[in-house]
Amino acid sequence: MADHEAERVTLARLPSGVAIETTVHTYTPDGTDADAAEGPTVYVQAAQHGREINGAAVCRRLHDDLREASFAGTAHVVPVADPLTFDTVSYTTPEAYDSVNPNMNRCWPGDPDGTLHERMAATLWAYAGSADYIVDLHTGSRDMLTHTVYLRGDDECRALAEAFGTALLLAETAGEDADDEWADRGFGGKLRVAATMEGIPSITPELAHNKELVDDAIEVGVAGTKRALRHAGVVEDDDPVDGSSDSSDSADVGSEPTAWDGTRARNHLGRVTAEDSGLFRAAADLAIGDEVVEGKYVGEVYDPTTYEVVQEATADRSGIVYSVAREATVTAGQTLVGIAIRLDDDENEIE
Repeated sequence: MADHEAERVTLARLPSGVAIETTVHTYTPDGTDADAAEGPTVYVQAAQHGREINGAAVCRRLHDDLREASFAGTAHVVPVADPLTFDTVSYTTPEAYDSVNPNMNRCWPGDPDGTLHERMAATLWAYAGSADYIVDLHTGSRDMLTHTVYLRGDDECRALAEAFGTALLLAETAGEDADDEWADRGFGGKLRVAATMEGIPSITPELAHNKELVDDAIEVGVAGTKRALRHAGVVEDDDPVDGSSDSSDSADVGSEPTAWDGTRARNHLGRVTAEDSGLFRAAADLAIGDEVVEGKYVGEVYDPTTYEVVQEATADRSGIVYSVAREATVTAGQTLVGIAIRLDDDENEIE
């Protein structure tokens, strides 16, 4: 059995003085083992983007199992990291709340004297910044292949990602080695990036589906988070916390740890994008998980009023399709298809 504490935490305050609050769940050894209490700490959070609710459901399903587990350290779990976006079922906060930093996942480790999101991040950084490992649960669209992102070249982050166990891992190049888009979009302020730069191995699992609770996606998240806790040494090796899942997006999740056997690819920012606004019809034979070669036809964007095809979209490089826009109405610059380039074991691109 583990000790459990649910702490209601004030992240920041609205202009009216109303507190923006969330709950931090903390799991520790049951108090009888002083040595176990000195073990490592894992920080887990979800719903940093409010429409990404499957991570919050993962935390709920983990709760009973964690209370029954034999702990050798500490786990902090925050099921709703951003109540503002959660309440508005949105990716970013309304402009009236934070016009400078509408996306909380661009301003870590935060600033206690900064904008609303910077203050919220700084409050949670008091937990995350002292952790030994971080799992930041996100969810993609219905038409995104489940994957886990980690900082390319960081062996500890890669090991944590492999432990989580999704079949696809995306290695993100950061800083000066990254494409211009990385800096332009403020990716250095992501929790995973900021924490990794502080020496805390961190990953971002991207589970499938936004806005709806999907059991398969939740099961992948539960099983993966349990494996991450085992890898971190927070849960004792002989404790059967791994659970099970029938999802093909996850590696073997039996009670015994298994070597990860999946695909690693480079997190590719230069996705196939819409050159003009209109309706996008994906190629009939295109599906997530497909291997495509550079130049392959992936769909068309057409003007719904004149019927004119304004773009015949093609793959900009060879790789693995990990997202396809199925909501047909698109605007110029919007991602149509995400393609990731395979990596070999030495982190080099395979052409």
